[in-house]
Amino acid sequence: MRSLKPHQLAVLIALFACASLLAQSRPSGGRGTDLESEMPADSKRLKIGDPPPDFSLPAIDGKTYTLAAFKDAPVLMVAFLSNHCPYSHAAETRIIPMAQEFKSRGLAVVAINPNNPEGLHVGELGYSKYNDSFEEMKLYAKDKGFNFPYLYDGDTQKTAKAYGCLCTPHVFIFDRERKLRYMGRVDDSRFEDPSSVKSPDAKNAIEALLAGKSVPVEVTKPSGCSTKWLEKKPQVAKVDEQWAKAPVTIDKIDAAGIAKLLKNDTNKLRVINVWATWCAPCVAEFPGLVSMSRRLGNRDFELITISADEVADEAKAKEFLEKQHAAIPPRVQRSLKAEDRTTNNYLFTGAGGTEELLKALDPQAPGPLPYTLVIEPGGKILHRIDGEIDIADLQAKLIDKLGAYYTP
Repeated sequence: MRSLKPHQLAVLIALFACASLLAQSRPSGGRGTDLESEMPADSKRLKIGDPPPDFSLPAIDGKTYTLAAFKDAPVLMVAFLSNHCPYSHAAETRIIPMAQEFKSRGLAVVAINPNNPEGLHVGELGYSKYNDSFEEMKLYAKDKGFNFPYLYDGDTQKTAKAYGCLCTPHVFIFDRERKLRYMGRVDDSRFEDPSSVKSPDAKNAIEALLAGKSVPVEVTKPSGCSTKWLEKKPQVAKVDEQWAKAPVTIDKIDAAGIAKLLKNDTNKLRVINVWATWCAPCVAEFPGLVSMSRRLGNRDFELITISADEVADEAKAKEFLEKQHAAIPPRVQRSLKAEDRTTNNYLFTGAGGTEELLKALDPQAPGPLPYTLVIEPGGKILHRIDGEIDIADLQAKLIDKLGAYYTP
């Protein structure tokens, strides 16, 4: 067996160290996942013919809702949805028009967010600007145009346990006598495109009930992001601990190397950030950049950092990166190997210092640090950011560009 060169060995070590994070860096659940095994011991399982468990939950409109609020509706759909999940995002593009279409015929829809944000780690948030907190539900529902009440169950999760909510989305449809007549998925697609739907199961159930007929298929298997039970909090802490222990690397780069990065001959959206340990705004914004890198770690995205510190201060720059836990997400690690690169953290070696660095990166750069570029595949510069980044604003723009849905 041939021996590995030092830079190749470093890549392998980083890959193995980060491997356990890979499965945890995407929204959990979905096809092939045993959602039943993740259910808390005190959760229930509804059966066809069961009545709906009552609830008293706060909604984003300031009201508190119980089942009595929907007593006059011939058909009631209880839909468990969430802010963060791409499966839920896709299903909502069907639920919203469905609620509007059947409202005049007697359908009532109520959506419930079952998730506790403490059971959700940052790597699962790559498809949404928002977490699953109550306050962010208000922003999310406004963005999406929800035309039904959106309730929060994340504090106690009693309602989710009473219904047996496996994931988001998960829907339960009740008839006039409030007996369960359908439960499971909204339809058979995880994509936004309506043409991808071949079996509109929930809609079929609603149409049958409103017509006084039997539901053709009463139970389907839901597919989506697993419910974020508070019991998952230790798992979230473990993911954070693993990230904190992941190796951090740094390599040298010159003007020619920067030119290659600018070409961006990949399918990834790139953020290139120039920083230095002596730059206070750089230091202040860096934790947000690392969090953003983790959040988007399973998307077609990468954060590249270039230090303007003196070459003699490489150890100081590396120490800073280590304290910031500026590791490379597993998906990016694999792409680096394909590009024959070892890291996304660099130290500029040009004799001209910061001035030469910025000139190589972007002749339009005004001079001060930090300075940041957003570059799409093929090298087009989408955004230039002079000074400290508004991380929430940049993150929102990146997610808008990457999309909130799975793509076929």
